Amino acid sequence: MSYSLTVSDDIGNQHPRRNLILLDKAVQAARKKDQALPSEAEGLTAEAVSAYSEKMKAARAGEKEFQQGRKARQKDFLAGIKDPDKRIRRWLLEAMEARARSDFYLPLIDLDYSYELRYRENLEKADQLPRIAAERRQVKDELEAAKKALKEARSVDSRPQTQDFKAARKTRLADFGNDKKEWKKAYREGMISSRAFANEKREGMLAVRDEIRSLKRKLPVNDQRERVRHARHRLRQDARTRLRVLHSDLPDLRRKTPIEVKKQKAFISWLTWPLPGLGQLLLGQYAKAILFFMGSLFFYLGALPYALGRGNYRGKGIFGLISLARDGSRLDRSVIFMVEGVIAVILLLLGLLIFYQSFRDINRVEKKMIRGVRKHNWFETRMAIRRDGFPFFASAPAALVTIFIVLLPIAVTILISFTNYDPSHQSKFDWAGLANFKQIILGQGIAGGPFWLITGWTVIWTIFATSLAILIGFVLALLVNQDRIRGKKLFRTVYLLPWAVPAFITIMFFSIMFSPDGPLTSLLSSLTGQITNIKYSTWGTRIVLILLQGWLGSSYIFLLCTGILQGIPHDLYEAAKIDGATGFQATRHITIPILLFQTAPLMVGQYTFNFNNFSIIYLFNGGGPFEPSKYGNIAGSSDLLISYIYKLTIQKQYQGIGSAITLVVSLVLMFFAWVGFSRSKAFREEKL
Repeated sequence: MSYSLTVSDDIGNQHPRRNLILLDKAVQAARKKDQALPSEAEGLTAEAVSAYSEKMKAARAGEKEFQQGRKARQKDFLAGIKDPDKRIRRWLLEAMEARARSDFYLPLIDLDYSYELRYRENLEKADQLPRIAAERRQVKDELEAAKKALKEARSVDSRPQTQDFKAARKTRLADFGNDKKEWKKAYREGMISSRAFANEKREGMLAVRDEIRSLKRKLPVNDQRERVRHARHRLRQDARTRLRVLHSDLPDLRRKTPIEVKKQKAFISWLTWPLPGLGQLLLGQYAKAILFFMGSLFFYLGALPYALGRGNYRGKGIFGLISLARDGSRLDRSVIFMVEGVIAVILLLLGLLIFYQSFRDINRVEKKMIRGVRKHNWFETRMAIRRDGFPFFASAPAALVTIFIVLLPIAVTILISFTNYDPSHQSKFDWAGLANFKQIILGQGIAGGPFWLITGWTVIWTIFATSLAILIGFVLALLVNQDRIRGKKLFRTVYLLPWAVPAFITIMFFSIMFSPDGPLTSLLSSLTGQITNIKYSTWGTRIVLILLQGWLGSSYIFLLCTGILQGIPHDLYEAAKIDGATGFQATRHITIPILLFQTAPLMVGQYTFNFNNFSIIYLFNGGGPFEPSKYGNIAGSSDLLISYIYKLTIQKQYQGIGSAITLVVSLVLMFFAWVGFSRSKAFREEKL
């Protein structure tokens, strides 16, 4: 990389180089490339460069000498400041020092942009700080005068004014009482509505309250007390606001003033990446350096030792993922080694993220400085954090909780699916590769055999149970929404009962009713003339489960559709009726499209929920009836994949293949859920 003939500031403006040494190098590089040169660069000579170098040396020496005389100047300045307030004295002293500095840097602004920036910054301070000090002195004088007036007001007899205030308040309240009687009379006579009466009464009460408060504030003591309070408020806020304006004006000057640096490559970011915060420290960004140093401590004292096995409960950090406690003691368990290995990986990734962010930050700052953009000071960094970093800081705690509560179990489940974690290998298991997935796909083994039968029934259950619930809820919502229906509150209460009553109560109730000696079983047997036992019939159990879930799930759909139907403007139906549309056509072309637009994502969620609906299967018949010839000795004919996984992992301890099935089901479910969401109109129009 070669030097450029110009430098740019933080807002993109190009500026000619003032450092003739760097300009000379840029001219030489441009001549080698046969580039056209501006007139001021074309006439640059070695004598001018040498003279510039001597001027810079003299300027640096003079600046050093000027800095050494700072204490003597401040002593002289303090002798002329007589104000008793510490803040005012400090601001005036800083303003005088800034004036002296601006006078010193004024002759040097043509040598370097840094001198120009120092001149402009000090000039801004010298201009604004005296005004801030003067305003504070004025407010303090006003406060002293208000306190004196308050003291005098308290010493004077104010009973006449107080009596006048009480009389005025009494008169105003009496007038309000008369007005309220007139409004009430008008309401009884039907001249105004109940809402208008309530509004008049509320507005009149507010007006009376404000008027009484205004009269009370005019009392001598209250008036002076308000002056004292106002002066104290100004004393706290005015200077703070003025200083905030000054601190925002200075960064604006920095953004508009470029910087010229000798380096051409961002080498600090590459040399300091092993220790986050060191690069920021070398560039003078101390606040950011402290934050990244904390990240370094987290990595080197926390994440790295834990990944190497220090501080583990019984595992060996990241190496435990490889060994899985094969060579461990009798008390070591592979699952503990795996969990702690995953935690070690997560901690390492968080540490590497800190390394990357530190490197990215310092590399970006260096590249900007090479172009001419000045690095941010602490005020600019703080403002940038408030503006751009707030979402990250606000979501960081939730993200950490999500990582260790959601992602950690998911990662462990995925890893277990590649092991032989089964009843024979509960304490110590080993990696098995794709063996579990092979059994599932080929339908082999204790879990793979019934897998496809259970998958087929799960799909049938999901489609029919969910569709039935949607149909029932939608039809009931349409019926109750009709203007000709009376007793809507009663019907809505009845239709919401399946959702209001805990589902397990309803499921257990129907499970008892369909038991071999249950009332519904006896009724079916008497109607058919033969012994009918639903719980011992595969398709009988399945049909009852679909009907039962259709009724249980309809309440939510009914409530959802009712709310949307009440929000559809009646003008649409009236326009359709004028155009000659029938009720069915209005429902098809108005009601259903609006309902689908509003509820399509939630409907997709209903299908996903029923795909994993464990409670109704487990509580109604325990997954039965059981057919060992088809489903083996683990699953039943009404088991869904979720209840089958429960039996595999919790009851039979086949965690390895159970995790593999969970992974396959989750991937397929996420795919179809994504397809359903992406095809909905609300998703395509970015309403989600």
